[in-house]
Amino acid sequence: MKMFFLVGVLSILMRAHSQPVLKDFPAEFIVTVTNPIDASRENVLVVVPSKELPKTFNHLAFLVMDDGKEIPSQYNATESHDSGIAFVLDHVGASETRSITIRFHPSANNPRKYPKRTQAEISYKRGGSWKNREYIGGNFENAAFLRVPPEHKDHSWFIRYEGPGWESDKVGYRFYLDQRNATDVFGKVTTEMILQKVGLDGFDSYHQMQPWGMDVMKVGKSLGIGSVGSFVNGEAIRVAKTDSVTCQIAENGSVYSSILTKYYGWNLGDKKHDLYSHLAIHAGTRVTQHRLTVTSDIENIATGIVKDTSATLIKNDGDAGHLAYIATYGKQSLNADNLGLAVFYDSGSAIETTDDTFSHVVTLKPQHGKVNYYFLSAWEKEPAGIKNQTQFEAYLRHVARELANPLKVTITITK
Repeated sequence: MKMFFLVGVLSILMRAHSQPVLKDFPAEFIVTVTNPIDASRENVLVVVPSKELPKTFNHLAFLVMDDGKEIPSQYNATESHDSGIAFVLDHVGASETRSITIRFHPSANNPRKYPKRTQAEISYKRGGSWKNREYIGGNFENAAFLRVPPEHKDHSWFIRYEGPGWESDKVGYRFYLDQRNATDVFGKVTTEMILQKVGLDGFDSYHQMQPWGMDVMKVGKSLGIGSVGSFVNGEAIRVAKTDSVTCQIAENGSVYSSILTKYYGWNLGDKKHDLYSHLAIHAGTRVTQHRLTVTSDIENIATGIVKDTSATLIKNDGDAGHLAYIATYGKQSLNADNLGLAVFYDSGSAIETTDDTFSHVVTLKPQHGKVNYYFLSAWEKEPAGIKNQTQFEAYLRHVARELANPLKVTITITK
């Protein structure tokens, strides 16, 4: 009996210790979140913009409470797009309105820590040296920023898995930070973060099945999935020739991660353009948002999906309540199993859907120099993965509706 009593007391103390002491976060305000569609949604990102936060708000000591329970959150300090408080609601009912309480201490330093459900990284070698266009020796180290050396090309052995990566608990992505500038997919058989394990033993292992999953898509000369280019004379031209490139891990958080890449002097015919790329993902989703800013009078931004004879092309022109999309589905993975790929975009910004030798292509017209689109991958071997084309098409329609109808967020300052 004494042992049971001690175990019970210890359990109570542990629970009490794990709960936030609300007196340590005396100030609060309310965030009201409304789902504008008559369908429930899962794992929904909410961003409370920094410019709308109370003047006394302190990002070093805050927590987010949903129905009296603390939920994971983070503060995005380095973002130009999504600076502010970010959190993910596991479930929002059809047409539901929810009140979320954010508590903070105006002057304390008491940051909360949560399990990671997203990640972004770039890892390159240091301690070696360049020999022509190959990097010899050295060890990989993660960094927050990289100015790409002029010597760096494909297969220079300089950047681990050849570029930056980002992931959620659903899927991982990378893009080649060289003249290819194309996006690839890491299919995952786990919800754990895996990028830190990839490419440590060379560039070939992740093309075969690993305990965490594998590279599931062949990019080749295509647009891969959601890569940036421009459609010129019947061909999608990727961002291949530039004056210089920088890459920054803008956020590497528990619920939201993002990468900012700046391409200076993108040489496209007789013009040069500066192009800023912002890739972002949040917990519980396969979807990457890609926001672009481009200078000069570029005729179009092109993106798309690799062509594969094993896959069926799916197209939807969208409507007032859904984004448009192009997608493919079939046994197109490098593991010869089912893989779905999709790009979502606003039909109002679309010029045309077309193709070239290597890619299914959509061309978009920048609005005031900006372009916004989304892409995703769905591999059948994911935990609770999509298994067939019927399921994939239903999923596409659901995502297209959610992206076209974001949550409505308002703030009420209470005390």
